[in-house]
Amino acid sequence: MASAVIELELQPTQGHRRPDSTAASMNAADPPLTKRYQALLLFAGFMMIFHIIGINSVFGIFQDFYTSPESNIPGARGNDAVVSLVGTLGSGLTWSGGIFVNPLIARVESVKLITFAGVLIMSLGLFLASYCSSLWQLFLAQALLYGVGSSLYYFPIMSIAPTYFDRHRGFAMGCILSGAGVGGLVLAPVLQVLLDRYGVRTALRILAGWNFAVGIPVACVIRRRSGFEQTPDAARTRINMALVKRGTFLYQALGAFLQAAGNVIPLYYMTSYSTSMLSYSRSVGSLLLAINGGVNSVSRIAMGLLADRVGRQNTMICGVFLSALSVFALWYDAPRARFVAFVVTYGIYAGGYNALVPTTITEIYGVENYARVNGFIYFVRGLGSLLGAPIAGLLLGSHKRGGGEADPVGLLRARYGHVVVYDGLLLFCAGMCVAYVRWLDARDKGVWRWKA
Repeated sequence: MASAVIELELQPTQGHRRPDSTAASMNAADPPLTKRYQALLLFAGFMMIFHIIGINSVFGIFQDFYTSPESNIPGARGNDAVVSLVGTLGSGLTWSGGIFVNPLIARVESVKLITFAGVLIMSLGLFLASYCSSLWQLFLAQALLYGVGSSLYYFPIMSIAPTYFDRHRGFAMGCILSGAGVGGLVLAPVLQVLLDRYGVRTALRILAGWNFAVGIPVACVIRRRSGFEQTPDAARTRINMALVKRGTFLYQALGAFLQAAGNVIPLYYMTSYSTSMLSYSRSVGSLLLAINGGVNSVSRIAMGLLADRVGRQNTMICGVFLSALSVFALWYDAPRARFVAFVVTYGIYAGGYNALVPTTITEIYGVENYARVNGFIYFVRGLGSLLGAPIAGLLLGSHKRGGGEADPVGLLRARYGHVVVYDGLLLFCAGMCVAYVRWLDARDKGVWRWKA
């Protein structure tokens, strides 16, 4: 991995640059760009993703606790649909907040300040969640505050990092986004141990403190690349009609919405399925979620490398369709062995889409449109994540578990079957949209290339 980082070129990417005089003054003021800084930026981005996406991906463990008889929030017990909305609102705000954060990035000279604010608000949301005793309080803390903070934390790095890499950009973003899988791998068992030993309140306080302690050094690393335009003009972050009229834009937005809706469902219900249907303990359920995260981490890097070789859009299409296939083939009415196979297989294929979104946006729309398209696509993904898990919770319905009298196994199996079909259809339709975008992009450019 280190050797691959060394190969990353330092030449400016194509895009809007500051006038020469401004660039010269910035070059004089800023430290020279080095491969060491590229590696440091990769690590900072990795740690940011580790916390944000890692915490998002293990919300299923929180959900399993909040809906159990031991929950510290009485209104949440057995109420999967409402509790899942806490998690999806938090993660949804992470993505959808980009439509507001990206214009802020374009206006504020120091992106460090935005990142500092995000770390503080996100950590505060987790800390205040430890004092919640009702659902509305949980929505304010672990959904609203957490989501706003994580969005301010997430987008500065994700908007700036692609400008530092020309060749192997897919690999670079894959390295950063692999933090999601590692975050799930580490946080799932750690969170379960904290819940079992100290309770949810102490677990949330430890998580908040850890996030703050790591986030502040990460924020110190971020700087805008010298020579790349930073302007108070909001036009570069607004979606214009020329983009809206492009079929690629409309279908990419629809695909992003559907993929986000389907992607979160296994993460939120993997733990509850393993405990409710397969009689695994909560510690084993969290271990399965950790395995999924670990596999996903390696997959994001591998998908980035594969994308640089065979094409980013090609890799994205395969990843989305294969993730849908794994849901239909391996999760539906799964016994223990097949469910473990699903946990691993879904981890392999589901990460590719997330890792390749930034690079495919640049490839299809150009660097000059990256900020406006990226912000809108993530906004749509946030809306999609709000749709996925709560509807799955409604399909599942309220049921007792974790020590209470369980619903009849046959009824619960049928309900999970509905959840699986719903999830698989979302991902399959997302794959159709991504494939159609590939065809439309080739048509608009007037040439078909096998590598795209």
